Amino acid sequence: MFNWAEDTNCAITACDTEGVVIFMNKQSILVNGDMRGKNMLPCHNERSRGIIDRLIKEGGTNAYTIDKKGVRKMIYQTAWRHEDGTVGGLLEISMPIPAEMPHYIRG
Repeated sequence: MFNWAEDTNCAITACDTEGVVIFMNKQSILVNGDMRGKNMLPCHNERSRGIIDRLIKEGGTNAYTIDKKGVRKMIYQTAWRHEDGTVGGLLEISMPIPAEMPHYIRG
């Protein structure tokens, strides 16, 4: 079976509602070190912890771009949910993007 989470150049990380990392793909481990089973909250500043807390409590989404070591990336953070609809934690996808990229309006 195709393992989409492993077979991509995006870093994919998931944590539970307490901030404990429950999944990292190979790219995420390469970029962030192996945090599986560890709490990610101490790795973030107070502002970021507030955003993480809000996303987990409200089930929201946060997206932004960064430049890290000369590579521009889009960071997409969103709550993931259990089958019953309750928030199970947070998913982060970090994907490299070009400095300039086309933007299309689709109808």
